[in-house]
Amino acid sequence: MKKSFALRVDNDVYDAIERWAADEFRSTNGQIEWILSEALKKAKRHPKTKTTIKKETEEQ
Repeated sequence: MKKSFALRVDNDVYDAIERWAADEFRSTNGQIEWILSEALKKAKRHPKTKTTIKKETEEQ
């Protein structure tokens, strides 16, 4: 399930994300989701990554 919420972003930042999304054939919303997901993975806070790590640990 996805949750909707308002996000305030500087116009220049939004324009940069919009161009980046177009370069990668994504919607702007999809690009923001991808950026957030990658940041969570890098910080080792992504919920899917935690589940995967937990399963791998249990299997050993």
